[in-house]
Amino acid sequence: MQVKIINRSHHPVPRYETPLSAGMDLRANIDTPIVLRPLERKLIPTGIFIALPEGYEAQVRPRSGLALKKGITVLNSPGTIDADYRGEVGVILVNLSQEDFLISDGDRIAQMVISRFEQAEWVCVETLDETERGTGGFGHSGV
Repeated sequence: MQVKIINRSHHPVPRYETPLSAGMDLRANIDTPIVLRPLERKLIPTGIFIALPEGYEAQVRPRSGLALKKGITVLNSPGTIDADYRGEVGVILVNLSQEDFLISDGDRIAQMVISRFEQAEWVCVETLDETERGTGGFGHSGV
């Protein structure tokens, strides 16, 4: 699948790091380093703009290494980039650690996964079909 991209960053376009990768790393595109203090959130620019085909979205997700080692995650995970959005791709990062985190130009800050989706059409009914689970909610399985 081809996706149109405008790259106004200082870095190469996002790419898959291995042949079986689902996500492409997004990099910070900033002129000066940004300090993300504990529990602080900031929108980090990437310098890229994309035009996805109809029926697709891009999901912005945390990088597992940053989350585990540094407590840095994507606040609205996964963030959705709709097919009709034409603005700059930004990443809302939050620092869940107790230490300041320094973001430098070119740092890999998140990953982006391109995914197909369906739009639902609601059908109003009076009852729903019965299932084994029924109305069991959070913790219903006892695990």
